[in-house]
Amino acid sequence: MIEPVVLSGRHVRLEPLERRHVAALLAAAAAGSELFRWTTIPRTQEEMAQYVETARQWQAEGSALAFATVRKADAAVIGSTRFFLFERWAWPNGHERRGIDGCEIGYTWLAPQAIRTAANTEAKYLMLRHAFEAWNALRVCFHTDARNERSRAALARIGAQFEGILRAHRLSSDLKPRDSARFSVLDAEWPAVKRRLEEFLARP
Repeated sequence: MIEPVVLSGRHVRLEPLERRHVAALLAAAAAGSELFRWTTIPRTQEEMAQYVETARQWQAEGSALAFATVRKADAAVIGSTRFFLFERWAWPNGHERRGIDGCEIGYTWLAPQAIRTAANTEAKYLMLRHAFEAWNALRVCFHTDARNERSRAALARIGAQFEGILRAHRLSSDLKPRDSARFSVLDAEWPAVKRRLEEFLARP
């Protein structure tokens, strides 16, 4: 089972997503229509409540771990993100390998006022560090709408490697088959990516 965990940095705290976050998430999403062009974000109380319940159900099933992204300066909820699609490969009996072999980070969005701040960089840092150093993951991947140049640039900036385009991979926010740009970080690449992220976070 994937145990809930709080991941805390200097700028943000990632708290396990709970029903109590619904109203704050709805407020965070209220002014981001253009920013959320390529991301499906709940915009009503009912939709946000269902969004949270689905995430909690996935967690109960062991297939996801969702977070509310909280800005530490004022304890404001500024978005959400999650681990999902956990992989456990069929290692031979008696093999010493322990941990999660692969997972995806996604369902990530931030309120407009949190864009171009340290929030996204630090959240990615905290999650990647947990995946590679607590879970011993061998690979963490990301998918974004191939049309989302801002997201693709952000993933490349942190050192994730572009693997290619998966055609008609998922349902897009405009209800069409979405081509996904796939990026990943491998365990052998994590030390360099970690240093890169720490350098970004050390800047004023």
